[in-house]
Amino acid sequence: MMTVLSDALTIAGKDLRSEFKTKQTISMMAIFAALVILVFSFAFDPTNNAVKAVIPGLVWVITIFAGILGLNRSFTSELENDCLTGLRSGPIDAASIYLGKVIANFTIVTIVQAISIPVLFILFNYRFTGSFLWFILIILAGTLGFIIVGTFLSALSANAKNSEMLLPVLLLPLLSPLMIAAVQATRVALENEKVENAVAWLQLMSAYDLIFFAACLLLFEFIMEGS
Repeated sequence: MMTVLSDALTIAGKDLRSEFKTKQTISMMAIFAALVILVFSFAFDPTNNAVKAVIPGLVWVITIFAGILGLNRSFTSELENDCLTGLRSGPIDAASIYLGKVIANFTIVTIVQAISIPVLFILFNYRFTGSFLWFILIILAGTLGFIIVGTFLSALSANAKNSEMLLPVLLLPLLSPLMIAAVQATRVALENEKVENAVAWLQLMSAYDLIFFAACLLLFEFIMEGS
């Protein structure tokens, strides 16, 4: 287990060093998130209190659609110069490749969230009065589930001709229960309602994360063999 984790951290470190050197994916995701926020800030009147109700949904719209841009490159970039073949041929477990990609993708998406969510609050003139700890916990749980499923499907669709179109088609239906729970839990945290109202949604998100993580980890080896 320690070997698998060590190899996963090595792969994640390789991906993150490459990304921080070029900043190609992060900048693309950040620009897209900023554009979405800007468009919605003009579409709605930020001074209208009713508009504040859309903020929990906007947080996840930004996360999902900006994140898909990064997930698309997670494995397609490895196809260049047959890097993916090198990973498969190396003395490492397929689970290490999957875990490494999950760690790298999760890190990149959380960085974009750390930039875009405060900008969203500023442009919508939203004053945060809820539970910051619960808000962070919900964001992390929802993002982790998104990355767990998204990384798996990114590997599945990497060899397809239209992988950029195939990934959202496969991913969005599977994310529906997670996103419903994430939006509802985020609303509870932002509106400072009773914590008990968010616990049930957070439990659903945690169960989703665990089930799909186990399934993706077990099935990822078959994807690597078939790619």
